[in-house]
Amino acid sequence: MSVFALQFAKAMGAVVVATSSSDEKLERLKAMGADHLINYRTTPEWGEAAYKLTGGVDHIVEIGGPGTLPQSIAALGLGGHIALIGVLTGFSGEIPTGMFMGKQGRLQGITVGSRRDQLDMVKAIDAIGLKPVIDRSFPLEALADAFRYQESGAHFGKIGVDIG
Repeated sequence: MSVFALQFAKAMGAVVVATSSSDEKLERLKAMGADHLINYRTTPEWGEAAYKLTGGVDHIVEIGGPGTLPQSIAALGLGGHIALIGVLTGFSGEIPTGMFMGKQGRLQGITVGSRRDQLDMVKAIDAIGLKPVIDRSFPLEALADAFRYQESGAHFGKIGVDIG
C-alpha cells in the first residue's frame, strides 16, 4: 500500500516523506520520487525527523496502527490528516491524545470504499498512467509460499497470484 500511496502522492504533486526499515527499499522509493527518506530502524524517533524535514506533514498514510501512530502524530503538522489504513502492529495501544489534540489533527479510519470510489480510482489511475509495482508473482499452487513471502516483509510493491 505504501508504494501505491507514493505513486498517487507524486502524481498529485506532493512532497513525500517515505519511511522503511530497509535502506535498499528507501533507495527504490527515492527512484520513484520520494523527496525525503527515513529509516525507522536507525531513526526510532522518525516522526520528529519527518516534522523537522517538512515543518509538519499535512497528510499521512498510516499502515502500522497503534505501534506507529504516535510517531505519525509527532510528524503531523497543525490541522493535518492521518489516514489509518492498516493495523500491522495490532488493534489497540497507547495514543498520545494530548499531542494529537494540540496539533488539531484529524484521524480517519479507511477500509474498502464503495463501488463508486473504486470506479473513480480506476479512472484516476488510467488518467495519470499509474502502473502498479509488482514485486513477484506466485502460481496458485504456491499460495502458501506467497503468504510466507508477504510475512517476511522482503517484498517491494504487490505480490501477485497467478490463477491461470
